[in-house]
Amino acid sequence: MAGGEAAGRPSLGRPSLGRLSRGPPFGRTHSRFGLSLSPSDRLLPPASRSQEILDPQRTAFLLRKKWTLYSVTPLYRFCEGRLKEYSRLLGAFIAAERQKGLAVEVGVEPDIKVVLSSLPDLKGSEKDQAAILVQLSTRSAASKKNSEEKLLWSGWFCCVAGDELSEHLPGDFTCLPLFLVSGAECYTSIVGTWFQKTFDCCFRRLAISPLNLSWMAAMWTGCKVDKASSAMELVFSVPRLSQPLDISYAIHPEDAKALWDTVQKTPGEITQEEVDVFMDCLYSHFHRHFKIHLSATKLVKVSTAIASAHCDGVIKFLRSQYLTGVLMLLTELAISQIQ
Repeated sequence: MAGGEAAGRPSLGRPSLGRLSRGPPFGRTHSRFGLSLSPSDRLLPPASRSQEILDPQRTAFLLRKKWTLYSVTPLYRFCEGRLKEYSRLLGAFIAAERQKGLAVEVGVEPDIKVVLSSLPDLKGSEKDQAAILVQLSTRSAASKKNSEEKLLWSGWFCCVAGDELSEHLPGDFTCLPLFLVSGAECYTSIVGTWFQKTFDCCFRRLAISPLNLSWMAAMWTGCKVDKASSAMELVFSVPRLSQPLDISYAIHPEDAKALWDTVQKTPGEITQEEVDVFMDCLYSHFHRHFKIHLSATKLVKVSTAIASAHCDGVIKFLRSQYLTGVLMLLTELAISQIQ
């Protein structure tokens, strides 16, 4: 990775001012519930709402793992009380597809165990549907004696503060617009196909625009973390070159937080103007040292002590106490993509 990282810590002065594809997945272009949503004016929740403390033991498996993002239209006639039945039906569907030569991964035992379970802690309000976890596992030859299971694939549906969508849905629909996946694409495709056929929903890859990445940079910079937190890193892609070129820009977390504190007008609230000023300050600082206009590049990745996010729709959660806040933003982005 080519890049520039400012030497030392000069002050940041404030200037005066797949199978599941990105296209219509599984051949569907419209959802049956006919609801159209537009993005809200403010993408970020107040800071106080994003700091809800979750049980670390119950959310540890979600941290420090890359999750690929999808948006999902509401599920028709989905019932949380039938998760055991859904586990059995999905398992039978996977077995049938494997017999056709599909969803096969080299070195995996024939029998795959499917478990659907509820994650009730991952909610933004009482109106939200509890998150649903889907796990595929098998027993490897080396661990059969101890009956240990090897996790092959994980995916989870969630809705954190998704009132905008859920309040307008008919009673037969369940709002779980955000789907996060970790594992082989062959399993993502087959699980997605089963959910589509069973609940008349459709999936679509959820990309993250440079604008939304800049919101994330501002949001996560304003979060309080311990002094040992890592630097904030912004990665930019330089367009119109014969060979790909990325620029990595690392900012000390204390400097980034100090800059944000001078930009933010009302604690707990963030506006587009504040995000623009914050990014312009960073751009000006970088140009002052390296004579490169980052405004002419494309922001493709944001990494902080809270989380990291890539424009391709890949996220990594790093702090359990901020998990709900990050999911609130991702839920809003997923809802805005549903048409």
